[in-house]
Amino acid sequence: MEVARLSIPDVIVLTPRKFADDRGYFMETYSARSMGDALGEMAFVQDNESFSSETYTVRGLHYQAPPYAQDKLVRVIRGRIFDVVVDVRKGSPTYGKWVGAELSAENRAQLLAPRGFLHGFMTLEPDCLVAYKVSAFYDGPSDGGVRFDSPDLGIAWPGPTDKAVLSDKDKAAPDFSAFESPFV
Repeated sequence: MEVARLSIPDVIVLTPRKFADDRGYFMETYSARSMGDALGEMAFVQDNESFSSETYTVRGLHYQAPPYAQDKLVRVIRGRIFDVVVDVRKGSPTYGKWVGAELSAENRAQLLAPRGFLHGFMTLEPDCLVAYKVSAFYDGPSDGGVRFDSPDLGIAWPGPTDKAVLSDKDKAAPDFSAFESPFV
C-alpha cells in the first residue's frame, strides 16, 4: 500500500498494490491491517456507490455535521474524477483551503476525506462509477453542502464549471462566504 500525504496533512491518497497476470488482476482495495497506520482507529460502517453518466458532473461540496460527521475513503471503479476536499475545521491553520487529486480506475488511487472537510468531485469522462466507504451512517438533518464554485474557495476544477451537471440540491447550495462551519 502506497500512502501519500497531500498539502493538508490529514488528507491522504492510498494506492493499493495490483497483482496482475494473464488472467487479469487481484487488488485488496481496503484492509484495516495494511491501511491501519494511515487510517488509525477509523472504522467504516457503510459502502456507497454513485454513477454519473455525463462528463463534468459535479457532486458536492458535501458534509454531514457532528455528531454524524463522516470520514470518507473514495475510489473510482470506472472512469476518472477530480476529487476535492476543503478544510472547514474552525481554528485549523488550513481552514478554507482545498486539495484535490485525480482518481481513476487506472491509477487505483483512493482519497481519504476526513470528517471536518467538505467533499466533492467532478467527473472527467462519461460513465464514472465511484465507490466510497463512510465512518457514520447517513443522517438527513445533518446533511449539508457548499456551492462547488464558490469564489472564496478558488477551486481549480479541471473542467469548465459553466458546463457542470448539478443536482437541484447542489445548485441551491450556499457560497462558502455564507457557510457557518459546525466543525471545531
